[in-house]
Amino acid sequence: MNFVSIRIITSDVARLVEFYERATGTAATWATEDFAELRTPNATLAIAGVRTVPLFAPGSARPADNHSVIVEFRVDDVDRVYRELTGFVTDFVTEPTTMPWGNRSLLFRDPDGNLVNFFTPVRA
Repeated sequence: MNFVSIRIITSDVARLVEFYERATGTAATWATEDFAELRTPNATLAIAGVRTVPLFAPGSARPADNHSVIVEFRVDDVDRVYRELTGFVTDFVTEPTTMPWGNRSLLFRDPDGNLVNFFTPVRA
């Protein structure tokens, strides 16, 4: 088994794709107006509109209703990224903080309220 992606369901695909493109510096690949992917070397962030939900199971996912998942990206320098995002990201949850497990983490919310963690390992 190989974990390859996570998909966010949203009511505004273009807005969320634009946010993640700007936050990550990664261009999205659009399949349709309801589906785009931001591919990284290790995993893909898929962003899909609510019209895609019935293709899986009607009512199985709702936009802007996540209270348990954090989307995480490893970055080279979380403090630099924080400075670059200041003024663009409007909902920082925490400024860069060194966690007990050795990552320096920056937690913020995307426009749908999903938690996003940019982190940099600071020790093995």
